Amino acid sequence: MTRMRPAGRRFRTTALALAGTILLTVATAPATQAAGAVRTASPTGFTIPFTGPSRYLPLAPTETTVASQLHQAIGQQAADVLAARIGLRRSTSFTEQQYLEFIAGQGVGGDPVPAALVDASVKILTNTTGHPLYSVVNGVLTPTVLASYGLFVTKDGWLESPAYRTAPTRLVNTVIAPGGYMGRWMRANGATSSLIALYRSAYLVEAAFGFVCQQISGEAQLAPNTKNGTSVDVGMSMAPALWLTNFARIYTLNPALAAEMPAGWAPIPATVAAAILTSPTGRVRYSDYASALQ
Repeated sequence: MTRMRPAGRRFRTTALALAGTILLTVATAPATQAAGAVRTASPTGFTIPFTGPSRYLPLAPTETTVASQLHQAIGQQAADVLAARIGLRRSTSFTEQQYLEFIAGQGVGGDPVPAALVDASVKILTNTTGHPLYSVVNGVLTPTVLASYGLFVTKDGWLESPAYRTAPTRLVNTVIAPGGYMGRWMRANGATSSLIALYRSAYLVEAAFGFVCQQISGEAQLAPNTKNGTSVDVGMSMAPALWLTNFARIYTLNPALAAEMPAGWAPIPATVAAAILTSPTGRVRYSDYASALQ
């Protein structure tokens, strides 16, 4: 694929300016509105900024209503339809070769360290049925599937939100930010069209709302939901703004992986949510709450 350096430079400048404008705008209005979250609740139970823009809210996962839906993936057909509705197409996603090189830290300017962060974050965000994460829990290698709760278990047994400050899914923010490693790699390896398509989609505006969500959610990084007088919590990755941001990014990298993201969210069991929220570190040992998450 021919590389268009002048256009790439112009695009980078425009994208960075746009991202900066969005972040500044969203960081003031939604953050202010968040203080009165219940008053601005949507029919989904989520509030600004967790909802993201209202025009995309109907596309986000809904609450699971039966046990069999828990941690189920959206599937390829639904992923393709959703991608089109937020402005993405399979034809502008990475080729298989580009994805394999990117995730391995290869290609022009490739770096295994940020590539590994992307790979780890994708695995956490696609921790649905058939795609367990493996962690050492009380000395035993243990599989877990918790995606609908918006939680995951670290390799050393901590239960936390994917937006937790040391989680790969949080640390990857610097890698995927405009001007970061991902964008540089895409421009250097024939994927400029993928980057342009991503930034023209709902991605940037959803990411801006997601940024604000992370800034106002303390150590625990849980998203509140109040509907019909009932208040529950879910991990940040299942809040509409964050879910759609991650979907757009993963679909651009590999549509088949985006199809493995959770189709619906589920309230974290009350005892588990309370423990996470009251923990001084914002996370708890999975072994202490495993039975409540089965």
